[in-house]
Amino acid sequence: MPGVYFCGIVEKKMLADGIFQFTVFGGEMAREARAGQFLHIRCGGERILRRPISIAGVMADSCLVTFVIDTVGAGTKWLAGREIGDTLDILGPLGRGFDLPSGSFAVVGGGVGVPPLLFAACCAEGGVTAVLGFRDENKMMLVDDFEAVCDKVFVTTDNGGYGIHGTVMQPLERLLKDGRHGAVGAVLTCGPHAMMSAVAKLCRQFGILCQASLEERMGCGVGACLVCACKTVSGGIERMSHVCKDGPVFDAAEVVW
Repeated sequence: MPGVYFCGIVEKKMLADGIFQFTVFGGEMAREARAGQFLHIRCGGERILRRPISIAGVMADSCLVTFVIDTVGAGTKWLAGREIGDTLDILGPLGRGFDLPSGSFAVVGGGVGVPPLLFAACCAEGGVTAVLGFRDENKMMLVDDFEAVCDKVFVTTDNGGYGIHGTVMQPLERLLKDGRHGAVGAVLTCGPHAMMSAVAKLCRQFGILCQASLEERMGCGVGACLVCACKTVSGGIERMSHVCKDGPVFDAAEVVW
């Protein structure tokens, strides 16, 4: 069950330009967290709305929770200024996480959508292949961590400064062709909306199950304010779902992209 926790920061790392990784002492929250869930973090006393941040990993035995932020606005800028020993007001863990496949699967992440997929890869029972896309080499993060837990890791950059020049779609298509013979049984994806839409379309083409972790602006984080609406379809009927309560993870085939 989610709760409000006052979590002390025990570690802070700068992973890339403007991107920071925090580890906090989360108590029971660490034991409850599942891959794909998120935290709702209060960012400064004068800012009423919390910021939803995906969980990048947990060490349940030590009650530690890790998350990653990109400093893109006032809230995350405030959060990036916190240091070891500071305390964060965190509501969590929240939302519906990934339904982790029992067999092999691929994780496909873009930018700040990469961290929650590391949590999923760490929890895998079968083999995992990671396809990670970044704008350039200055925004790359967590590649070594993925290499430590995945069978294969493919990195793409938009400018060709590292790895494969292009987008995640090129290595993913090759993987899915092999997936027809059992190499990849499912895909989990998180990142920019356009990227996930393309990933979902490609998975449909190859008959591969795909789960997508969506991002929307949130108010309450528990489904009361109805801010984070997204359109989904089930049985041919469209409806408005809410990322915080019904997701953030959805069957990609049910999302109206």
